[in-house]
Order: sequence, then structure tokens, then C-alpha cells
Amino acid sequence: MSLQESGEMYLETILILSKKNGAVRAVDIAEHMDISKPAVSKAMAKYREEKLIQIDASGNITLSEEGFLIAKKIYERHVALTGFLMQLGVDEDTATADACRIEHVISEKSFEAMKRHNEKYSK
Repeated sequence: MSLQESGEMYLETILILSKKNGAVRAVDIAEHMDISKPAVSKAMAKYREEKLIQIDASGNITLSEEGFLIAKKIYERHVALTGFLMQLGVDEDTATADACRIEHVISEKSFEAMKRHNEKYSK
């Protein structure tokens, strides 16, 4: 499944918040992403329909297996790209912001090459 950047951001946010807080609710996502709760609710309905998330009776949101795999991939890219940029001398705030943009557009081939380079030269 191919998601737009916003979809990847939602799934990555659910993953991050679930690691941090355990339970994730729409209001938590809205707060974290600095967007309206109605926008989050609309997106969650879409991703629930696409079977990327589940929402229980209490409103707790969890990733499905497919949603988790997508979120994990994006999060891995985010962490690796942030670290790579910081190793190049970019400050943490800029590296984090840039990684957030790059993670959605970099090809798998380029990302894997960056990882190999980093493994080879960061020792």
C-alpha cells in the first residue's frame, strides 16, 4: 500500500505516542501533530477503513500489523536520517526537521546506500 506523506506521518505519530504513553487517542495525535481533532478523526476513520489501525470502544488507537510495518519503516528512516545529518554537523533541531521531510521522499535504494555508508564510516 502506498500512502501519502500525511498518512505516513499519522502512522509514525501513533507508533511514537504508543511507545511513549501506551494508549493513544485522537486528541493525543492532534496535540502532537498540532492539527485539529476533527482532521485527526477524519483521518482515523479512513485508516480504520483501510485496516491500518484499530480503534477500541474507549477510543484507543492501535496500529494493525500492516500499519505497524509502515510506521516502523518511516520511524527507522527518521531516526537514521536525523543521526546521519547530525554526524555531518547539522544541529539536532534542523536535522530532525529535515529528516522529517526527507523520510517521505527518499527512495529505498538511496536510503539503503546511506545506511551502508553510515555503517562503514561511523566505526
